[in-house]
Amino acid sequence: MTRERLRNLLPILLVVLTFTGLVLHSTGQLQPLEGLLVRVTKPLQELLSGATGQLGELAQTARDLRDLRQRNEELESENARLLLDNVRLREIQAEAALLRDLLNLKQDSPGYEVRGARVIGRVIGQDPSNLQRFVILDVGREAGLAPNMPVTTDRGLVGRVREVGAGWSRVLLIIDTKSSVNALTQSTRANGLVEGQPDGSLVMRNIPQGDVVSVGDTVFTSGLGGNFPRQLLIGQITGVERKDFELYQTATVQPTVDFDHLEVVLIITDFEPIEGTEDTDSGDGQP
Repeated sequence: MTRERLRNLLPILLVVLTFTGLVLHSTGQLQPLEGLLVRVTKPLQELLSGATGQLGELAQTARDLRDLRQRNEELESENARLLLDNVRLREIQAEAALLRDLLNLKQDSPGYEVRGARVIGRVIGQDPSNLQRFVILDVGREAGLAPNMPVTTDRGLVGRVREVGAGWSRVLLIIDTKSSVNALTQSTRANGLVEGQPDGSLVMRNIPQGDVVSVGDTVFTSGLGGNFPRQLLIGQITGVERKDFELYQTATVQPTVDFDHLEVVLIITDFEPIEGTEDTDSGDGQP
């Protein structure tokens, strides 16, 4: 029998075997053989079933892990956004409090004309003669600023405008050695001249020997000389040096302004000076 004849007979044989199997199955004659096949293949089926279940669980775990990682990334992104929003909110609150304090200062001093400005830089450089201490503001000539205008915050006197340009101005701080301000103490009304020191501190000089000066007393601008309004806070006396053979006594003054953290200031563009006073306060060593 050739191979070609076998190939032709193979479909017929398959049909006959299938028909025979169906007849034998329907009559129950194949049950012993089927039972034997079930018993033989049961371990393999259980093994395949367990492997299939494990593969399904592994696939589900991988999907859960992927979803968990994605959710974790989303939560981290949301947390970063909330943290940034919280920082921005705190900054807004701090700025609002600062502006509110400046507004209160303006309301408490209705006789002043003021202009707000931001500190955008500072100059602390070595000069051949002394250490210069300035801050740079973001307003200038276009805002009506002019040299010698007083600059203040809600915490006290900052200094005076020294130079003015287009969109900027430079403020000489009262802690600069070229700054001097006529002042008086709150309790005893002792007069003197507050001057900046090389180390950034303040000293009140030329206090008459007969005046009483006490540690803890508050120092304000006196308004004498006409360069500053009256009653701008300068600082608090922390020490007094008095010698009987000298005409004047000296006091150290702790400024109330934090010059290292200036952000927003007010420039007093117009005020009514004390009448009948000579300009004794040069402020920067010039008349």
